[in-house]
Amino acid sequence: MTKPDPFKGFHSSPEIIRLAVMLYVRFPLSLRNVEDLLHERGIDISHETVRYWWNRFGPIFAAEIRRNRVSRMRAYSNWQWHLDEVFVKINGEMHYLWRAVDHEGEVLESYVTKRRDRKAALKFLRKTMKRHGLPHILVTDKLRSYGAAMKDIGNAGRQETERWKNNRAENSHLPFRRRERAMQRFRSMRSLQKFTFVHASVCNHFNQERALYSRDNFKLNRAVALAEWRQVCSA
Repeated sequence: MTKPDPFKGFHSSPEIIRLAVMLYVRFPLSLRNVEDLLHERGIDISHETVRYWWNRFGPIFAAEIRRNRVSRMRAYSNWQWHLDEVFVKINGEMHYLWRAVDHEGEVLESYVTKRRDRKAALKFLRKTMKRHGLPHILVTDKLRSYGAAMKDIGNAGRQETERWKNNRAENSHLPFRRRERAMQRFRSMRSLQKFTFVHASVCNHFNQERALYSRDNFKLNRAVALAEWRQVCSA
């Protein structure tokens, strides 16, 4: 059975739609910034069109990227996760964005809650483990909710809380914070959850760890990632 064409009925070409979604999600740009960049390239669209495209196609592209990566990531025998949470304001009300990152910097899961108690931590852990399996080690800060949740699922012996060891998870919040400022924050839990899912998948795909490679290898990996993006997000 062939998959339906997600671009059917749209007047703009798939290449333009993919480019607009990538620019908006990957870089800390506003909708109007993307509109201006595309206009400079001879593409005349409204910023509201960019908004519609990323809402329509962003989750589709992100789901396809995640589908291609989950099976490969499960193969790690010494998989180490880093868990952390940050404060996010939605309409002036405090919420919490939980994030699980593996030892290579891949964002595994993002989850938004109104609280950061044992119940929220337990739901976040179960959701992540259901999709990605069981890690060898879980590195967290000293928030008691993690310990209580891990006792409930029998993972207490895998938890580590040493100082400075969770920097990878804390650094993974930085791209999101840059996007949050560009978007002037969020207006609902649903929109925040949707965007963090799309943003994490796109960041994972284009994360080349450029400091670890020579310039030639980095350029090669970047070209491969862009070619894969075009293939994954094709009809």
